[in-house]
Amino acid sequence: MGLFDRLRGDGDPRVAFIGVDGVPYSLLSENEELFPNFAAIAADGTAGEISSIVPPESSACWPSLTTGMNPGETGVYGFQDRENGTYDTYVPMGRDVQADRVWDRVQENGRKATVMNVPVTFPPQRDVQRMVSGFLSPGLDKAAYPDDVRDYLETLDYRIDVNPKLGHQDDKSEFIEDAHATVDAQYEAFQHYIEEDDWDLFFGVFMTTDRVNHFLFKDYERDGEYKDEFIEFYKKVDDYIGRLRESLPDDVTMIVASDHGFTSLDYEVHFNEWLREEGLLSFGTDDPEELGDISDDTKAYSFIPGRFYINLEGREPRGAVPEDEYDAVRDQLKADLEALEGPDGNKVVDRVVEKEEAFRGDHDDIAPDLVAIPNNGFDLKSGFKGEGEVFDTGPRNGMHSFDDTSLYIDSPDATIEDADLFDITPTILDLLDLEYSRGEFDGASLV
Repeated sequence: MGLFDRLRGDGDPRVAFIGVDGVPYSLLSENEELFPNFAAIAADGTAGEISSIVPPESSACWPSLTTGMNPGETGVYGFQDRENGTYDTYVPMGRDVQADRVWDRVQENGRKATVMNVPVTFPPQRDVQRMVSGFLSPGLDKAAYPDDVRDYLETLDYRIDVNPKLGHQDDKSEFIEDAHATVDAQYEAFQHYIEEDDWDLFFGVFMTTDRVNHFLFKDYERDGEYKDEFIEFYKKVDDYIGRLRESLPDDVTMIVASDHGFTSLDYEVHFNEWLREEGLLSFGTDDPEELGDISDDTKAYSFIPGRFYINLEGREPRGAVPEDEYDAVRDQLKADLEALEGPDGNKVVDRVVEKEEAFRGDHDDIAPDLVAIPNNGFDLKSGFKGEGEVFDTGPRNGMHSFDDTSLYIDSPDATIEDADLFDITPTILDLLDLEYSRGEFDGASLV
């Protein structure tokens, strides 16, 4: 036990959760000789592949992982959501998450949480011990609470996120250098506050892994130019996981998890252009810039990643599909998506999920009507730019996957079988000996 735990003498168990955004389980499990610290957790505890959520996008995944609930309860479906009853869209932030986070439950039980760099947590909550908001935060000055946290992080040149624009360059060396600097500073910060030893739940996320995967994953998977640099970056992440594990007191259980998997990207699929070509989407202007530019004969439109909305009468302001035609239009769209082939002749979509299958809760009224889960190699885009190419390539060569999500629990008593993101919050609460109702979550404890 750490000094603080000895002084307080309560003996309550504690948990340290370290997120590795977008890290596929296969990368770690198939290269144990390269990543010995992940292998050690698997050997001493439990590890396995789990499923992500529908849709497997970070902005939706982290609210679900940290609440144990599906987007119908969290109210967050992706990086961009739409206002109910309008064509207005917004980028969901921390206050848009409508379900209790795991650290809220910890604090409500009179225990303390330190939360660092979790996506979709801006602005930082002031009812936790300390918090540094993650992805989507405008800058460190407004992302850290209390002020002494910000002051300390500034001494580290702490970065909330890598600069993704550097990944768009043909020469990735500057991007790789920035990724190392970002993860270095975040590790120093995590280590510092872990050693404070004044928390019951430490919850920190390395998002830089996701950024590196987006721009270098195909290099790793298909022996590209930057494969060695990719491996070296992940060896550093593995080393940092090992150091954090070694610094934890005996009363702490460590969990390491990703929010989705990753695979190589061959084609971006611009679905609003596809819908336009299929005669299902039209724009009222020659140069559309947003959803509000669609015309009143549109039958469907799309948001990333692979979310489809029927332009329904009575729900959308210019709805063109009568309610009695909803099922037929949706069924046909689903069939067309399932039949769609890419330039290489491969099927674009692995499966299409209807909203009733994936979303339940007080906020399912803004749920997409269909969600397409892509086959490997296809990244599902939307955009409102009028005429263009359905299939294209861009600077990214890696994309999210629903499967191959990682979970490591440093406890031999855990069982990872048919698990998904929803199981992580109840598992943390069980490890902390905190009571909850079994029916509160879409998942179940793995211990």
